[in-house]
Amino acid sequence: MNAASPNSLGRLSLNQETIKQWSLPELAEGCVKAGVTGVGLWREPVQKYGVDAAARLIRDAGLTVTSLCRGGFFTATDPAERAAALADNRTAIDEAATLGTDTLVLVSGGLPSGSRDLFAARERIADALGELGPYAAERGVRLAIEPLHPMYASDRCVVSTLTQALDLAIRFPADQVGVVVDTYHLWWDDTAAAQIARAGAEGRIAAFQLADWITPLPEGVLLGRGQLGDGAVDFRWFREQVDATGYDGPIEVEIFNPDLWARDGAEVLAEVADRYRALVL
Repeated sequence: MNAASPNSLGRLSLNQETIKQWSLPELAEGCVKAGVTGVGLWREPVQKYGVDAAARLIRDAGLTVTSLCRGGFFTATDPAERAAALADNRTAIDEAATLGTDTLVLVSGGLPSGSRDLFAARERIADALGELGPYAAERGVRLAIEPLHPMYASDRCVVSTLTQALDLAIRFPADQVGVVVDTYHLWWDDTAAAQIARAGAEGRIAAFQLADWITPLPEGVLLGRGQLGDGAVDFRWFREQVDATGYDGPIEVEIFNPDLWARDGAEVLAEVADRYRALVL
């Protein structure tokens, strides 16, 4: 079944990295044809196309930008590097506002070279959130902390659990800082249900993303996310947990996988839609 139903796909958003082989115009056209009304965008391809031009393209297609990825990388100890990161994040916030999304996804940063102090790194993230939160809120954008699986803690993100993300977020107003619930990063955590409920009670769920966990992991691990249904994640369980909090926003499929990138994009999107209906709803 490849025909998209507006009723069943109403919350589905396609993150552009899932079909990386598509240009932005192809992404817009493909989503419209498939009946998918939301897209998650990444800064690099948007910048190459032009932020204002991308905003017009997506708007004219009748699509909604559900998130922009990514800001973050706040953990540097060098003052110049830290200042550059903050400046880049202000630019990312401005880009999100131009694109019409209220969610900037943060990959917070790993350990600086030579450091083993996870706690200090997380405090530097808190410092950055305190500086950037008001700037974002003034522009209608919320900073969304995404906890990444612990295998990324050393080089990419020292925030590894939803508990850690919420403990950072709660220091700031909920309209400034929220969290991302991503099945790929959280499926293994036996506290996920309790922390999703906590995130909902605190008004912190800014985004809900789907990808499957498949093994063996590829060399490099970053590009090993699986198509829905190919791995270990119980997507309906996650959707039910998130829905129970009152969250009724977009459900964004974000998969990094070279095998998907080598296929026809329309075929991949049809498969995503079919599996979304079968496994998530």
